[in-house]
Amino acid sequence: MQHYTARPIPPAALRELRTTDDAGRVPAPFTDDEGGAPLRCCLRRSRPGERITLVSYAPLRRRAARAGTDPGAYDERGPVFVHAEQCAGPEADGLAFTNAHRVLRRYSADGRILGGRLVEGADAFAPALRKAFDDPAVAFVHVRAVEYGCFLYEVRRG
Repeated sequence: MQHYTARPIPPAALRELRTTDDAGRVPAPFTDDEGGAPLRCCLRRSRPGERITLVSYAPLRRRAARAGTDPGAYDERGPVFVHAEQCAGPEADGLAFTNAHRVLRRYSADGRILGGRLVEGADAFAPALRKAFDDPAVAFVHVRAVEYGCFLYEVRRG
């Protein structure tokens, strides 16, 4: 049986994003009075009263820079919520935010899109993820929100 690991935004990237995001903007932290924002730093929903910020994040650009590849036309950036200050990271090792419609976008090791799939609900998530990784060319999967297309987190084998 395969094991998959949900990866939050890496700590080094978070430090940079909290200073200047991937769009070159300085973040504007705020107190989340209602809670419920999907935090990409710790893979949970925000709680009322937490200080968070919305930043622009380019996951494929950053991955390509680490791997020495070129994201090419796949370079994109989008809004993500993170804690305004450093947090403890994920509280659990499970897959997050899977209780809604999601898109699983498959990528090769060099960051090229290999396909995508709409997943309708929590019960369909694990089988869809297994099917994505059945293809040996798939190096990682991005889980994205359907409503806005936002990047939620990356999943890797192991």
